[in-house]
Amino acid sequence: MADRPLRSASATRTRILDAARAQFAADGYDRTTMRSVAAVAGVDAAMVVRYFRTKETLFAEAATFVLDVPDLTGITPDDIAEVLMPRFFQVWEDDGTFLALMRAAATNAAAASTMQQVFATQVAPALAAIAVDRQDERAALVGSQILGLVFARYVLNIPPLVDMSHDQLVRWVGPTLRRYLTEPV
Repeated sequence: MADRPLRSASATRTRILDAARAQFAADGYDRTTMRSVAAVAGVDAAMVVRYFRTKETLFAEAATFVLDVPDLTGITPDDIAEVLMPRFFQVWEDDGTFLALMRAAATNAAAASTMQQVFATQVAPALAAIAVDRQDERAALVGSQILGLVFARYVLNIPPLVDMSHDQLVRWVGPTLRRYLTEPV
């Protein structure tokens, strides 16, 4: 028998997930197939099925990520955007996972559920630290502002938003985030 390099199951699984993230980010949920992921990962399509069973399961695992939302305890209302927005810019621009998830969430129930989980477990609790009352409603409004910005800038590529610097976006969006989180209803 010829010498063949042994591959660990963990390394193969990681390679498949990395390939899936790249495929979902580049091609979206609908155009990504188990076969295309297998080809990018350099494995047989049966291996992708073995580890993940379905495209939905593969997507759910590939779309899992940690936002690392900054601790907002003690942040003044005027500094909310300056603290939050740089982290969001990093997530949106450095990792295609979030944008792939956002695109898919519009048409896929599993992706929408994953997006809701990310919001409920990572974003909303961080925002609750500075919301003066009605934390759920205030966090949802901030989420709608942020997701609207993401969609317009990174998915639709609306020219004025695409052309704005991070600092400009922080200045424009900051007062709205502050109002949503701290001003009387």
